[in-house]
This record gives sequence, C-alpha cells and structure tokens, in this order.
Amino acid sequence: MRNVISNVRFVAGLTAFVTIVFAQSAMSAEGDPAQKGDGIIEPGEDEIAELARAAQNPVANMISLPIQNNMTFDTGPQGKVLNVMNIQPVWPISVTDDWNVITRTVFPVVSAPPLAPEGTPGPLGERQWDLADTLYTAFLSPSKPDKWIGGKVLWGLGPVVQIPTSTSDLFGKKWGLGPSAVFLAMPGNFVLGGLINNIWSVGGSGDQDVNQFFSQFFVNYNLSGGWYLITAPIITANWKADEGNKWTVPVGGGFGKIFRWGKAPPMNVNIQGYYNAVKPDGIGRGVLRLQFQLMFPKRR
Repeated sequence: MRNVISNVRFVAGLTAFVTIVFAQSAMSAEGDPAQKGDGIIEPGEDEIAELARAAQNPVANMISLPIQNNMTFDTGPQGKVLNVMNIQPVWPISVTDDWNVITRTVFPVVSAPPLAPEGTPGPLGERQWDLADTLYTAFLSPSKPDKWIGGKVLWGLGPVVQIPTSTSDLFGKKWGLGPSAVFLAMPGNFVLGGLINNIWSVGGSGDQDVNQFFSQFFVNYNLSGGWYLITAPIITANWKADEGNKWTVPVGGGFGKIFRWGKAPPMNVNIQGYYNAVKPDGIGRGVLRLQFQLMFPKRR
C-alpha cells in the first residue's frame, strides 16, 4: 500500500508540474486556440497546417488510425530486435456541446527476440509473435477554449484500462486500471504536450502483477508544406522491477510530413530515432520508430 501511495503522489506531482509548465508557455501564445489543432477544417483555413496540429493533439475531435512501429535493437541474450507495432485507433465522442470523450485503443503486436542464449531448446530460445494486452483510454476533454486552462492549455482526464488480450503469459494476461492525463499548448508553430498514466493490475491469469508508469512528453515544431520536427520519447517505469532496472528513458527525435495522395484520406508519416540513456538490463540502446496515420477530419 505504501508503494501505491508513493506512486500516486509521483504521478500527481508530475501532472501538476506539466500543467504549470504548459500554462506558462501557452499564456504567451498569440491567436485563437479554438482555430488550432481541433481536427475541424474551417472555411478558408490552411488544411495541411491544421491537420499537422491536429495529428499532434491527443484530444483533437478527429477520427484517426495511427499505426506505430517501434524497433529496439540489440535486445536479449542473442542481441536481436524487439519489434512492437501499436495499432491505435482514435474515436472521439461528443457528449455535450462543451465536452468530448476521446477514446484511444492500443493493440500491441509484439515480435520478441529469444530470451535465452542461442541453442536453448523450447520457446525461450525462439522468437515469439504475440498480441499483448490491449490498452483503452477515455479522456474527458472540453471542446471549447473557455474551459481550457487559462483559455490556452488543452487538457484531458480519464481512466486507462488494461484488457487481458495477450496470447502469451510473457506479455501480460492481466486486467489493469489507473488514471491518465494529457496536457498541451500550441504557442506559435510549436505543439508542446505530455501524456501520463499509471496502471495497477486488478486481476487476470498472468503470473506477473503490473505497476507500470508511462509518460510521453512531446515537442513539435511545424514547418511549411506540412513538414514538422518532433521529439516524443516514451519514458516508462516498471515499479515491480529490481532497483536499477525500473526506468527506460530515451532521448532523440525525428521529422514527419502531412500529405494527401489522390482521393485517399490525409496521411501523417514520421520517422524518429532514440537512444535509451537509461534502460533495464537486456534492452538495447537504439530505437527506430516509424509511424503512419490516416486522418478523417470534420469539415464546416
């Protein structure tokens, strides 16, 4: 219980810190935030610029289908690649004129390298292909800027649920539950934000209890023609791990572009590279992230 309380305090403190930082950044921003990054194409609005901001806004009122592939090199005793492909549809629901619920479901498809030295018989000596546990998040978020923090900082709060869809005990089979929050601001050409959650296991058939912290702080700088620069490291902590193996802290970034191809929906493609400055034993240092996203904006 003491560890749970400590972790809740950590998440709450980090949330407060992120809120203050983004509020300070956003207060100096010029322009009407209601016209930026909401996923709605207004008459006369620059469609590509709006889509770039909306693609970077986790609580945009826009249906989208991001597919993110993460390759971590030199993982496991044989130094192979750990590949995790996250299929994560986003579906907004209008609750009232003032409030939306933004749902995000993450289906992780994992290709795990052997967990034992070469020549070891059995599953541990072979590559494993499995579906991991599904994550479902529902953010309650205001649809109008007068309910944003200071009229500038967008936010969303809600639960995150882990659903035991894993096809192997290696990747979960646990029910989990926890709080999740997102904050972001759009000063000038920047999109600054952060997404955090913590999940505790509450049941399921898996052998390992879950107490997992997740955070993704992102800085995007939008250029002309739909191009943008991005850094969005995924920082995690496994509170159940031994001391020295709890944290994964990558540093790096990349670039991307919003474009249209014929009559197909708008697309967002980016490539990012990261170096795990802090990592658990057995996990590689180098990470390559590729993301492809189909977007279905609303129009007025």
